[in-house]
Amino acid sequence: MDKQTSWRQAAEILPRALLDGLAVLGDRRLYEAEEFRLRRGYPLSVLLPDGEAEGNGPIVTEEHLRQTLENATQASVHTALDKIQRGFVTLRGGHRIGLCGTAACRDGQIVTLQYLSSLNIRVARQVRGQAVKLLPDLMERGRFASTLILAPPGAGKTTLLRDLICTLSNGENCPPHRVGVADERGELAALWRGEPQLDVGRRTDVIDSCPKAEGLSVLLRGMNPQILAADEITAARDVDAVIRAAGCGVELIATAHGAGVDDLKRRPVYRELLSAGVFRRVVTIRREGAARVFRVEALT
Repeated sequence: MDKQTSWRQAAEILPRALLDGLAVLGDRRLYEAEEFRLRRGYPLSVLLPDGEAEGNGPIVTEEHLRQTLENATQASVHTALDKIQRGFVTLRGGHRIGLCGTAACRDGQIVTLQYLSSLNIRVARQVRGQAVKLLPDLMERGRFASTLILAPPGAGKTTLLRDLICTLSNGENCPPHRVGVADERGELAALWRGEPQLDVGRRTDVIDSCPKAEGLSVLLRGMNPQILAADEITAARDVDAVIRAAGCGVELIATAHGAGVDDLKRRPVYRELLSAGVFRRVVTIRREGAARVFRVEALT
């Protein structure tokens, strides 16, 4: 899906009055949009590679927020709000809507939102080609080496992970691999009624909408993967699951928030992961304006 098509697919759920207010920014810039931000009391804005830009349309109201959600969910707003425990709703095409507002809780858990205050529509966009360039540095004695991708939020960790999964699965400049993906947040493959909306390769098996630890276990038991992949290792149970999976003889690809290896060593949950020696390579990503710079480091 090209940038223009992806942008239009995500934008079509917006109320026309709000969308028209972005025309002042020009189509060429808008096709680069990474997110649409709707905040009550302010005009619609977009996140572009060089920062957030505001349109000159009407002020966003609660009605605009609900209309957007109705358009996205085919009028099933109640169903969407009940999914707030995941923090977002996945749309056809792989786009996601993050929701904020006044939460209703039960037993310490958010069960729904009583009032909406803001929405964030993240535009799904497949970017291919970077993984092939990095692949020679991710190989060890002719085999893919388990790799951890590190970057701050919004730097492109998930995009690179998806590209790497697809590259290894299809056998692009390497032998083809069976890849199992534990897609807890539905962001890597963006399954829509069982069909991936984003290309993760022809030899890839995906389980989504379940915790990473359980997903990795299901894939190991049933799908005979050669490589397992998971996005955003953040909790101790994620680390335990990754270490157990490595002990079963598979290679792993995962992402984590961090500026580099030294940054991870300062945080207890990641020190265990590093000391276990699961990963042999680390890819760090940093943004320089609209560009992204990739660096591969071997772990010893």
